[in-house]
Amino acid sequence: MRIGYRGMQGLGALGCVVGLLFALYLQHYQGYEPCPMCIFQRVAMLAAGLLFALAALHGPRSTKGQGLYLLLTMLAADVGALIAGRHVWLQSLPPDQVPACGPTLDYLMDVMPLADVLATVLRGDGNCAIIDAAWMGISLPAWTLISFIGLSLWALAAFIVGLRAARA
Repeated sequence: MRIGYRGMQGLGALGCVVGLLFALYLQHYQGYEPCPMCIFQRVAMLAAGLLFALAALHGPRSTKGQGLYLLLTMLAADVGALIAGRHVWLQSLPPDQVPACGPTLDYLMDVMPLADVLATVLRGDGNCAIIDAAWMGISLPAWTLISFIGLSLWALAAFIVGLRAARA
């Protein structure tokens, strides 16, 4: 059984849903509070998931339409990968180079313009450098980075499947 373009996109959306549900499980049942960078990564995962779902529902037949979904989905996944990569980098810093802890995202949103909030969060702080949990010796942000890279490659694979179907 071969999976088509819509199926590939649907599985990409499902992967994003599983990732988001796992993050919510860790927060609400395991007690891990997300730092601002974690929240931004969730937004990127949500954006990628919505784009995968839209592509699955729309199912464009033209390569232009499929290419647009590829571009947008890869953009969301790649932005998530960049944020997760920055997060991993902060966690790798020696303790004396870790930035000081900052305020919560809620507070930042209340007192700063959005552009300043983005810049502050992406700069990172000491909260983002804490490794709360790891699996197989790999921190959660590193697993998130791996997931975003996988989602980006999955979007590319879905596009290739769509191209092959269009040629057939």
